[in-house]
Amino acid sequence: MRPPNRPHSVKKSDFRYDLPQELIAQQPLPERSAARMLVVGPDAPPYADRQVRDLPDYLRPGDLLVFNDTRVIPARLHGAKESGGRVEVMIDRLLGGHEVIAQVRASKSPKAGGRIVLDEGTAIEVLGREGEFYRLRFDTAEPLEELLQRAGRLPLPPYIEREAEDADRERYQTLFARHSGAVAAPTAGLHFDAPLLEALRARGVEFGHVTLHVGAGTFQPMRAESVHEHVMHAEWLNVGAELCAQVAKIRAAGGRVIAVGTTVVRALETAMRDGVLKPFAGETRIFIFPGQRVRSIDALLTNFHLPESTLLMLVSAFAGRERILAAYAHAVRERYRFFSYGDAMLLFPPAAPVPPVGAPSGAMDGSRNGIAPEGAPTTGGSR
Repeated sequence: MRPPNRPHSVKKSDFRYDLPQELIAQQPLPERSAARMLVVGPDAPPYADRQVRDLPDYLRPGDLLVFNDTRVIPARLHGAKESGGRVEVMIDRLLGGHEVIAQVRASKSPKAGGRIVLDEGTAIEVLGREGEFYRLRFDTAEPLEELLQRAGRLPLPPYIEREAEDADRERYQTLFARHSGAVAAPTAGLHFDAPLLEALRARGVEFGHVTLHVGAGTFQPMRAESVHEHVMHAEWLNVGAELCAQVAKIRAAGGRVIAVGTTVVRALETAMRDGVLKPFAGETRIFIFPGQRVRSIDALLTNFHLPESTLLMLVSAFAGRERILAAYAHAVRERYRFFSYGDAMLLFPPAAPVPPVGAPSGAMDGSRNGIAPEGAPTTGGSR
């Protein structure tokens, strides 16, 4: 039976696309802002094939770019159980003090009360299970962040088929990473370097920040075919009063709010209450997919996302599923680089509302109408 108030079922398979394995970026480019940028305007196609360093061409004085200032921690640890079996610990969330929520990979699942000894000597007590994760406590007086910097390894995504290198400790962080707690980078922010930030300031663009600590659950595949049955992993975020006031000022002056990454969208949408952005600090399990309205932003800079992923569903909710899948097909044909170390998309909402997934012809959702960036080109080659 179809759930009430859900006239159009959304399925995981609605977000499937074919991606050649060789287009999955395994290394970052030498220059952050040299990544390509596919611009999907309100009336696209046609698309603009540009570079991220061209972003100022598409923004106006008085626009606001919102970044996620989380910092990736060295969350991957190796050790052994007291019985001798090898263990890999992948931290998902820091809980304060010396407790964490983590994935534990071992030949046999550890039991509550059991202990893991890291290769560098620190003991960890298993406090219990929380769904697919474990609650762990590090038995040390050393600050946990210092221990991780010394003993942990950077947790590159599973589709990067190599071990983390020394260079990744800098390149898998954004320039504005301040608050430690993420186990995956807010990858759209990886494209910003000092020259690009200076060019944006010269353009009159303002910057704002939220914090959302990306968890390991972001890489877990969706198991249910019906999107309505999926439960998101929890992530901690903070949208501060200063950012809320900044958004209100920008809106009042006619400026636009541009999210840098899907994590910013999730943070802002969580903090939207009664149609107004309000301060919020705490956990979110927000799940945004087509049929829902994204109210907090006017444009989105984002990387390319995995097939059938919740992030692909989020960008489809903002820009329309058919528009997104058509843009992805263009990106594959043009040999864009995909995922964390890959290229970017600059998305504007469609000029007209689009029907939700599975809706009959003529049905409309509540998507925000888009406004083309003033003076921005609509076509162009990479340079």
